[in-house]
Amino acid sequence: MAIMTEQEAKDLLTRALSFSQADECECNLAGNNQGNIRYARNTVSTAGEVSDVTLVVQSSFGQKVGTATINEFDDASLEKVVRRSEELARLAPDNPEFMSILGPQEYTDTPTWFDSTASVTPEQRAEFADASIQPSKANDLVAAGYLEETASFIAIMNSKGLFAYNTATEANFTVTIRTEDGKGSGWAARDYNDVSKLDTGAASAVAIKKATGSRDAREMEPGKYTVILEPAASSTLIGNMIGNMGQRQADEGRSFLSRKAKEGETLPEDAPRNRAGEKMFDERVTIFTDPAHPEVPSAPFGGDGAAVGKTVWIDKGVVKTLPNSRYWAKKTGMPYVPQPFTGGGIFGGNLPWVMEGGDKSLEDLIAGTRRGVLVTRTWYIRQVDPQSLLYTGLTRDGTFYIEDGEIKFPIKNFRFNESPIVMLNNIEELGKPVRINGSLVPPMKLRDFTFSSLSDAV
Repeated sequence: MAIMTEQEAKDLLTRALSFSQADECECNLAGNNQGNIRYARNTVSTAGEVSDVTLVVQSSFGQKVGTATINEFDDASLEKVVRRSEELARLAPDNPEFMSILGPQEYTDTPTWFDSTASVTPEQRAEFADASIQPSKANDLVAAGYLEETASFIAIMNSKGLFAYNTATEANFTVTIRTEDGKGSGWAARDYNDVSKLDTGAASAVAIKKATGSRDAREMEPGKYTVILEPAASSTLIGNMIGNMGQRQADEGRSFLSRKAKEGETLPEDAPRNRAGEKMFDERVTIFTDPAHPEVPSAPFGGDGAAVGKTVWIDKGVVKTLPNSRYWAKKTGMPYVPQPFTGGGIFGGNLPWVMEGGDKSLEDLIAGTRRGVLVTRTWYIRQVDPQSLLYTGLTRDGTFYIEDGEIKFPIKNFRFNESPIVMLNNIEELGKPVRINGSLVPPMKLRDFTFSSLSDAV
C-alpha cells in the first residue's frame, strides 16, 4: 500500500531507527499512487498507474555522512539499509558544512489532501479525456492532452525525536488543440489539489477558441510593446526569479540580489552582501508562500523536517526574505528560512508561491488596452545573464493584437528577451490571480516588453 497512515509510517520508521548504531540517524519515507491518461490526434494513446514507497536512511558519525535507499520493509531489509548507510558514512570524508539533525518541531495542519483526487478511477480519467476530445472533433480540430493525478505521503523521523508526516493530492491537466491544417494552435492547463474542481471540457473550450482564433496569423514588427501576459506566460519567468533568491547565491556575488560596490568604491568588510531590504520592484508586487493557503497548500515542513509557516519574500516591492540553508544561516548569523517540502528536497520541486493582484479579469485587462499584444503562453525559456536575470524564450499557442479594447487579429509568435526584474517594474495593471503550475499568478499588463524577432512556430 503506497499511502501509509501516520501510525503505519511511524511504526515502520521506529523499527528502522532501532537498528541504528550511528551518532545520528534520520529516515525519510515517501510513497505515492499515480494515475494518468494521455491522448493524441483525438485518440487515447496510453494510460497507466504507478505505485511506490521508498525509504531513505541517512547516518552520520561526526561530520561523516552516508545515505542508502530501499523499498523493502521487512526487518532484515531495514537493518540492511541502515548498515549500508553507516558503511558509507564511515568511508565518506568530513563534510565541512555538516549540520546536526533537528529536534522535535511543531507543525500546522494544511489542506493538501482530498479523497476525491485519491480515488480517481480509470473510468473517470477516460471521461475527463472524452470531455476534451469530443468538442475538438466536433470543431474539426485535433487535440493532444495529458491528465495525471497523484496521492502521496511523506514522513520523516530521526534519532533526536523529530517526526513529521503529511499527505497530499494533486491533479494536473494540459491540452494542446490545433486546426487540422496546423495553422492555428490553442493551449490550456489546470491543476488542483481537489480534482472535483477540474473541468476538462471548460479548459478545452479555452484551447479551442485560441486554436480557431489564431489561424492565419499576421506578421508584426518585433520591438517593445505593451503586453498582457496570461498567468501561464509569466509564471515560469517569475518562478525562475524566486528560485534565484537564495541568500548564499547573493552573498557570494552570484545572483541579481548580490550587493556590488559602485565603480571606484570598496564595500566595507561588514557591509551587507545582499540586497534584502531594498525596494527593487513596483510597489504592487507582493510574493509569499504559505503552506496553509487554501488554494495552493503544501507540506508544513521542509525536507529536513523544519517547521515552515507563511513567508513573505517580496512585500510591496521590497525584498524582505531570502531562503537559506541551516549552514549558511549559522555562518552569516541570519535566521534559518526553510521552504516547504515539494517532493524533491528542501529546494526541489515547484515552490507553491502566491503573487498578489487585483480584482479584474483577463477580459477586463484587454478591454482597458488601447494597443497591445496578448500572450497566451511562453516556452523554451533559457537564461542569458544570471546577474540581470535576462531570459530568452518564445510565445506560442495563441498570440493576438489588441486595439481599442478588443482582440483584432492573431499575430505570429515572437522570440522575447526580457528580465522578470524589468517586467515587475513596468506594471500597468494586475488582474485577479489564478492557479497555474501550483502557484497563484495574476494576469499582468506590462509596458515595454521586448520582442526581439519573429518565430514561424504556431
